[in-house]
Amino acid sequence: MVMGDVSTKTDVLVIGAGPGGYVAAIRAAQKGLDVTLVERTAVGGTCLNHGCIPSKALITGANVAEDARTAKNIGVSADIDVDLDTMVDWKDGIVDQLTGGVETLCEQNGIHLMEGLAIFADETTARLIHEGEGEGSESIDFDHAIVATGSRPIEIPGFSFGDTHVRDSKQMLALDSVPDELVVIGAGYIGMELSTAFAKLGADVTVVEMLDHVLPGYGQDVSRIVQQRAESLGIEFHFDCTAQGYEPDEDGVVVQTETDSEGAAELPATEVLVAVGREPVTDTVELEAAGVETDVDGFIVTDEQCRTSVDNIFAIGDVAGEPMLAHQAMYEGRVAAEVVAGEPAGCDARAIPAVVFTDPEIATVGMTEEEATNAGFETVTGRMPLRSSGRALTLDDTDGFVRIVADADHETILGAQLVAPEASELVAELGLAVELGATLTDVAGTIHAHPTLSEAVQEAVENALGCAIHTTN
Repeated sequence: MVMGDVSTKTDVLVIGAGPGGYVAAIRAAQKGLDVTLVERTAVGGTCLNHGCIPSKALITGANVAEDARTAKNIGVSADIDVDLDTMVDWKDGIVDQLTGGVETLCEQNGIHLMEGLAIFADETTARLIHEGEGEGSESIDFDHAIVATGSRPIEIPGFSFGDTHVRDSKQMLALDSVPDELVVIGAGYIGMELSTAFAKLGADVTVVEMLDHVLPGYGQDVSRIVQQRAESLGIEFHFDCTAQGYEPDEDGVVVQTETDSEGAAELPATEVLVAVGREPVTDTVELEAAGVETDVDGFIVTDEQCRTSVDNIFAIGDVAGEPMLAHQAMYEGRVAAEVVAGEPAGCDARAIPAVVFTDPEIATVGMTEEEATNAGFETVTGRMPLRSSGRALTLDDTDGFVRIVADADHETILGAQLVAPEASELVAELGLAVELGATLTDVAGTIHAHPTLSEAVQEAVENALGCAIHTTN
């Protein structure tokens, strides 16, 4: 401890107040532990401030504009004027409401919420650096620590986020006007969500992707539907293509690209969004001082109880590796807090859903057919196309399907893949089915309201059983 430092003591030090960190802090406080929660920037982390919540607000606004613009076939015509500045103000109001709510929850649970940068001194001590001018620092002694420092966008050579016209996802969500020409580097879930949103808001969007299809990691029958919908919005794709750099011009920049088949090309852009992935934030906490190990990619190595290589230090959320999902972080936060409190908790990731808020939405949970087969299951699948759903037809949104994967011997539901409007909501039922080990007959025998999109789940299950009514078995 530095002479003159203030020193405090806590049962649990949580570093990072994003979805994983604040949930871990609240759960630990509920278990009767003294908790100190340290946040360097804004309570709520990337998810509440710059990611999940604000992006979905923008997507909602974009969907409203597009629905109004394309509703002539159902008898509705409108002249659309998008005021992005007002939309961003609305989005910021939502963010402020939620982050304020998190601060209130922390206060109500008796959590010591502190602002600053927490750095490990050893396995039981951290230094809290107050980063304002003349603010100084203090020491925190802890029995247990939970690292929840999250992730940040990856930069690529030739495109610095500090450059004019080059944006990460956080910066894109703060624009006050719709760019005339937007070049998006990366066709993963962030790139596709924001490409679709800005195309609906009126931007001329071009996507550059190193691979030969959108949404790597999802099946071609899933990603193809999203790509076709994006192309119908006017989005142009350049596959097997790398962005080499850019040069400024009078209207913005010109992005230089390279492909093996077509050689060099130039793409004009008012703004450039780099969305090639995210990396863990582990370089700010001096993990080596506490003896915490990371893997070759910089992620903290943890076990099923979220424990690191140091017994009393845990890591949760993005900083601990894939899947980098806010709800995964929340789940791990609960587990870590309960283990710290002496309970026999552990992570079981079988029923953790993944959602992409494209158009249409994508949601998956459990295993794909290929994964189940590789795991030794003899599988049976069921499929319901949305074009046969009465509710999808009344929504004028029939692209997509629901697919169920089950164990042929015991009918146990192993997983599901959905491409559909409101897939993010529909997947919850199937996540519960996987979690409970429900069978095809269990879900088929559950009456689903009519007319709803959820009927497509029941029909897909009945299709797997060979008894579907509204699609061919």
